[in-house]
Amino acid sequence: MPQMIFVNLPVKNLDTTKSFFGKLGFSFNPQFSDDKTACLVISDTIFAMLLTEPRFKEFTKKEIADASRTTEVLLALSADSREKVDELADTALASGGSPANEPQDHGFMYGRSFQDPDGHTWEVVWMDPSAVAGQG
Repeated sequence: MPQMIFVNLPVKNLDTTKSFFGKLGFSFNPQFSDDKTACLVISDTIFAMLLTEPRFKEFTKKEIADASRTTEVLLALSADSREKVDELADTALASGGSPANEPQDHGFMYGRSFQDPDGHTWEVVWMDPSAVAGQG
């Protein structure tokens, strides 16, 4: 079985956050979702557990970072093409997200970023496969 990752993120309003990611084309696994948690399916092995702040607090003794003021994590997703990078970033911005950083264009690698409604920074990156051919 391939290794999986479940990134846990605190959210202020679960319905707003679910609506935002739904507009980006993502789905949710109802088996691991309830009125305090939504399991965002990113791929077959990558998930983001979106937890209301009170629910998130049940898993940590630390204060919850205010992602609108501080950065604790940068979430980076790969894309199949430059066009897919633009498509996802543009949709995020049109769906309630906000700009995060300037686009990065290095020729062989292209990326854009946005903040979700809770201020978490998401980066979308395409890399030319021929630029890394033979690497490993």
